[in-house]
Amino acid sequence: MQTNQEAINTLERRIDMSVAVADIDKDVDVRLKNLSRTVKMPGFRQGKVPLKVVARTYAPQARSEAIGAAVEKAFGEAVRARKLRVAGYPRIEPKETSAAGTLEFSAVFEVYPDVLIGDFSGHEIERPVLGVGDAEVNRTFDVLRKQRTRFETVERAVAKGDQVVVDFIGRKDGKPFENGEAKGFSFVLGSGTMLEDFDAAVIGLKTGENKTFDLVFPADYGAGDLAGQTVQFEVTVHKVEEPVLPEIDADFAKSLGIADGDIAKLREDVKDNLEREVKRRIQARVKNQAMDALLAVVPVEAPKALVSAEAAQLAENARNNLTAKGMPLDKISARMGEWFTDRATRRVKLGLIMAELVKANNLHAKPEQVRALIEDMAESYEDPAELVRWYYAQPERLAQVEAIATEDNVVAWVCSQAKISDKPIAFEELMGDANAA
Repeated sequence: MQTNQEAINTLERRIDMSVAVADIDKDVDVRLKNLSRTVKMPGFRQGKVPLKVVARTYAPQARSEAIGAAVEKAFGEAVRARKLRVAGYPRIEPKETSAAGTLEFSAVFEVYPDVLIGDFSGHEIERPVLGVGDAEVNRTFDVLRKQRTRFETVERAVAKGDQVVVDFIGRKDGKPFENGEAKGFSFVLGSGTMLEDFDAAVIGLKTGENKTFDLVFPADYGAGDLAGQTVQFEVTVHKVEEPVLPEIDADFAKSLGIADGDIAKLREDVKDNLEREVKRRIQARVKNQAMDALLAVVPVEAPKALVSAEAAQLAENARNNLTAKGMPLDKISARMGEWFTDRATRRVKLGLIMAELVKANNLHAKPEQVRALIEDMAESYEDPAELVRWYYAQPERLAQVEAIATEDNVVAWVCSQAKISDKPIAFEELMGDANAA
C-alpha cells in the first residue's frame, strides 16, 4: 500500500492510496471459502456447495466487500500515521487509471481545526441583578390570576380584552377565499389570534350586530396569495364575554396546590419558585454572554461535515416536533436542514472550543456537581427523591446532567477570566413575556 497527502484548504485534505490487487484477490478467496460453509443453494446441502458455484453467484459481492475493506484499512493506517483527527466521513473517489497490479483511490475529508484559547481579560460580561420581594411576588400573582381568567356574558359593546363568538366570511375581489370563513368562532381581542385591524373592526359591536369592513393583510403574511392584499370581511357578533379575574382567596390558593388554602403559604411558595426562576434566567443570560465571548475570543473554523450533521439532527428534531403536533410530512420542507445551518455552525464551533477548554483546564463535571444539579431540579417536584432516583437509574439520563454541569464549569471559567459587572435589571425585562413568570 502506498499513500500521499495533499492539503486542499485549511481543513480539507486529500490522501491518494493504492492497494495491491493480489491482496484483494486473496481476501476475495477467503470470503468465498467462508461463505461456502454456510450458503444455501438449490440442489446442494448446506456447506457442500462447490466453491466454483459459490464464486459464480457471490464473487462480485465478495470483491466489492474486499475492496471496501482494503480501502478502509489503507485510509485508517494513513490518518494514524499522520496523526490526523478526521471530522466526519471521507469521500472515496476511485481513480480512472491505476498502475499495474494496483487499485488507486483518493480519500477527501476534513480534519478538526486547531483551537487556540485566547485572552478573555478584555471581554466584559454583564451579570443581571434582581432581588425578589413583595413587588415581584405581587406581579406574579397578577399573572397567575390572568392565567385563570374566566369569561362571563355581558350585554354591552365589545371592548379590548373581551372574548367574542362570531361568524365571519372574507372575500377577495368579491369571491370567498380559502380559510377565510368560520362560524361560531371564539377569540379574545388583543390576544393576537386575529390581526389587529380585525380586532379593531369588532370593537364597539353588540350581540346580534354585524359589520362589513376592508382589511389589508401584512406584506409578510404567511399565505402568499393574501400577503399585502386588500380583502373585505363580513362579521356577525353572537356573544360578548368580559374577563373576570379570580379573587386571591382560599379557593385561589387551593387551585395552586395549597391544600389548606393558606394565602401566606401560597405567597411563600410563589416566592421560592420565583427565586429559582430568576436565578435560572440570570444564569442563562450570563451563559449566553459567555458563549458569545468564546466565539469572539477564540476564532475557529467549523468543519462542514460536522455542521451538516448537526443541521440534519436539528432538522430531524424539528420534523418530529411538527409531526407530533399533527402536521403531515408532505407539508414539511425536505430542505429544512438548510434553515438550521447558522445555528448548527454556532453549536459546532462552541463544541470544539469547549472541548479544548475542558481538556486544558480540567473542567469535567464532578459527581458532587451533578448531584447538586439534580437535587436543585427536584426541589419543585412533589417527591424530589423520586426524580433523583430516576436520573441515577440510567447512565444516559445522568450523562445529560453531566453535560450541563460541564457547561456550567466552562461558563464559570470564562467569567473568572473576563471582566464581570453587576447591572440591576427590571423584573419585566428579565422575565420577558409576562406569562413566563
